[in-house]
Formats: sequence, structure tokens, C-alpha cells
Amino acid sequence: MRNSQAIFLAVFLFFIGFDNQLSVVVVEANFWDTTYFNWGAHHSSVYNNGDDKLQVINMYLTNVYLCCFAGSGIESKKQFLFGSIEMQIKLVPGNSAGTVTAYYLSSKGDKHDEIDFEFLGNVSGKPYIIHTNVFAQGVGNKEQQFYPWFDPTTGFHNYTVHWNPSQIVWFVDGIPIRAFRNYEYLGIKYPNRQGMKAYSSLWNADNWATRGGLDKIDWNKSPFSAKLRKFTPRACTWFGQGSIGYCSSKANWYISFAYSNLNYAQKGQMKWVRDKYMIYDYCKDTKRFNWNMPRECSLQQF
Repeated sequence: MRNSQAIFLAVFLFFIGFDNQLSVVVVEANFWDTTYFNWGAHHSSVYNNGDDKLQVINMYLTNVYLCCFAGSGIESKKQFLFGSIEMQIKLVPGNSAGTVTAYYLSSKGDKHDEIDFEFLGNVSGKPYIIHTNVFAQGVGNKEQQFYPWFDPTTGFHNYTVHWNPSQIVWFVDGIPIRAFRNYEYLGIKYPNRQGMKAYSSLWNADNWATRGGLDKIDWNKSPFSAKLRKFTPRACTWFGQGSIGYCSSKANWYISFAYSNLNYAQKGQMKWVRDKYMIYDYCKDTKRFNWNMPRECSLQQF
């Protein structure tokens, strides 16, 4: 009996990728192993200079034969529930008005969960806008926007979503810019019961992305190109509703006390970003909500 139990346990752990902390941790290998093109593959390229771990995806946006807009996008092969999911991105240089480079997590269906980074292009000389949002069970409308404190087009920068049962934190080059805490016990929806895939795409959004659609894409500057590298999902793999238990286990590294709140230094970093570079916060948009503000706006987020 003991032998059969041991064999079963060994097979089970092998099958789900179980590690010594009860988490399923996926490390970056190469894009072919972890992602695939879900649209626009013919407007993309992958190169690696002979090193799989330094693979770079070029996503292109162009106006094909002056008739058809064509971008491209990738998605992860696996779904995840909690963990740290990161990508290094180099954004479209020059006049990027009307373009959006997106990097986000999302589930499927009408009541989907989603955690967003979207990078809204601008006319030459104007800064990009880092647009963030979170959806839970199909409900979003929680936008916050920031200017970057660097030029995101001249080199790769790390964009990370750290997501656990306590909070979601958006990091840029290791600096937290936003947090969204779990106040589900107060009736505020929180994404914690649906596996999400990771996505990235480059697409035409000139009907809204730059000054509300006033600045259109200059197709004479196309093709536009955004680059991706080092997709690293250190996260719990989702296999269905049964995954909620082991992905939520306190034995997982990403649920430890150290990740339940921002530390003192991180709070200082976030305050610096928000004081100097934040340009929109839904929690301050009283006109939009007619003073009936979302409940989480009165609660501590970090």
C-alpha cells in the first residue's frame, strides 16, 4: 500500500510540475516553448543570434497595400493563477501616435478577469503613456495612467505583474507603480478564481489611444515595430478549478508574508512615481462616477 501511494504521488507531482513549495514555477526558456502567435504571425519575426534564451520577437504594425491594417500578437501556451509574470519590452520609437503595445493577463468569457499594461503611443517628442487596468468577473473601469521616467523606446525595460490572493502589483524595472488589494470580503470583486494567459500585441488604436483619437497613425512612418524578450512566468500553472487550492496554498513563495504587502522602501518608490508621473487615477475622477466613487477608492491600496 505504501509503495503504491509513493508511486502515485511521484507521478502526480511530475505531472503538475510540483516543486518543494507547492507552486508550479515556469522559467523562461524560449518563445517557441512558452508562447505562440495568435494573430499576425506573418507580420512578426523571431531572432536569437544563436542563443535561445536571448530570443527577441519583433511585432510589426503596417498598412498593407494601403488598404488593410495589420499588427500581430502572441499568447502563452499555459494559463496561470498567481505568481510573478514578466516581460522585457522595447516600444515603438519615433512618432508612435495611434499605436498601442499591450502586455496583459486575461481569462476567457464574458465574466473574464484581466490585468493590463498598455503602452499608448504619442507624437514625436511627447512621452508614452503607461495605461493600467484590472478586471474581475467582467468588471473593469479601474484605469490608472503614468508617464514613464525614461525613454521606453531606446532599450528593453522590464514590466512585471505580481499577483497573489492579497494584492496585484504592477512593476516597471522593479519599481512598483500601482497596487490593487483584495477586498473581496467587502464585496469588491477580485481576480482569484480564473486562470489567465499572458498576451502581448501591437495594434492600431488611433480611434482612441492618442489624445482621445485626435492624433492618428502616420502610415508613412510604417512599419512600426515593438520588441519582446525574456518572457518569464514564475507562476502557478492552471489546470482547471482544482488548481485554486494548490495555487492558493500559503506554502507558495509568492503568497509568503513578504509578498502580502509592499515593504517600506517599495511604498516610498510607489509614492515617488505617483507624485511625479501619475496622470490619471479613476479614484479621483468624480465627474466620471458622479461622486459615487468605487468603494475601493476609500480603502488603503498600498
